[in-house]
Amino acid sequence: MLLLPDEPEVTATITAFENSPDRGRGLARDMQVRWAFEEVGQPYDVRLLSFTALKEPAHVALHPFGQIPTCEEDGLVLFESGAIILHIAERHPGLLPKEPNARARAISWMFAALNTIEPPITAREAAVLTEKDEPWYEARMPIVEARIRRRLEALSNQLGNADWLDGDFSAGDLLMISALRRLGRSSLLKEHSNLAAYVARGEARPAYQRAFEAQLEVFKAASKD
Repeated sequence: MLLLPDEPEVTATITAFENSPDRGRGLARDMQVRWAFEEVGQPYDVRLLSFTALKEPAHVALHPFGQIPTCEEDGLVLFESGAIILHIAERHPGLLPKEPNARARAISWMFAALNTIEPPITAREAAVLTEKDEPWYEARMPIVEARIRRRLEALSNQLGNADWLDGDFSAGDLLMISALRRLGRSSLLKEHSNLAAYVARGEARPAYQRAFEAQLEVFKAASKD
């Protein structure tokens, strides 16, 4: 529900890593939430947490799994980046279409990004980070990457020559581009030129740039300590 003109604005507070393991690449989950707030033109505060603080009772009371991000706003506490972004998109114009059917389709793309595209990509990330020295690594990676290729081919066919997935840029694109960015320097994304261009369009958006710079500044500050 959108705020009525006479309702006071309440600045949300999100949580983020004090020293992110993504090393300033914009992959930590608070990046997506920052981007959403920037797209709808809403201010937000950030509370930085150490890895120790993530598991302490004060934070676990906000996020039962001891992760980031969380979002606190006027007594409401949310966790999971997808849920937070949906809340932002429903409360402020700019990330979901007004027309009901287009709105429903945009939300479908949000779920597709989180449930269909991102899981095989994060499975590949985990394999590269934790299984590289295991005897099964070389045999497993082609299977993991074949799963990603099937998803990317279907997504590429759906996108075609369009700028965005369904009409104007939406929260579905925000989450889809965030998922695809996790492929990083791998050649998988480059196999589909329209998907690579799609990600580049998302990264070129002023709201994305502001969110990325804000998160990068946190990493730079932590690196100086």
